[in-house]
Amino acid sequence: MAEEEKNKIIWNEKEKKFETADKKAYLDYELRGDDGGKAVMDITHTYVPPGKRGLGLAAHLCVAAFSHAQNHSFSVIPTCSYVSDTFLPRNPTWSSILYKEDVVKSSM
Repeated sequence: MAEEEKNKIIWNEKEKKFETADKKAYLDYELRGDDGGKAVMDITHTYVPPGKRGLGLAAHLCVAAFSHAQNHSFSVIPTCSYVSDTFLPRNPTWSSILYKEDVVKSSM
């Protein structure tokens, strides 16, 4: 199997995950609705087995998920600590599609 094929990311819509072709590395998400009627993708977990770490697979999974969200006009909640603490600081351009709760300001 070619290196590119091994690292190909597949969207598994039925199981709500993005995964490598061998299904060993994956990113789980939940789709939620918000008040505006637009869906929100909550990325809950990213997993890469020890033997595949250091290859950038987690970042590839995140890019696939964020691209999918962007293409479907979803906003993203980065519940997974890898996404919020590692991926987003390294890839700040994706911050533009993060879910932002409307902050109601009290007028006092």
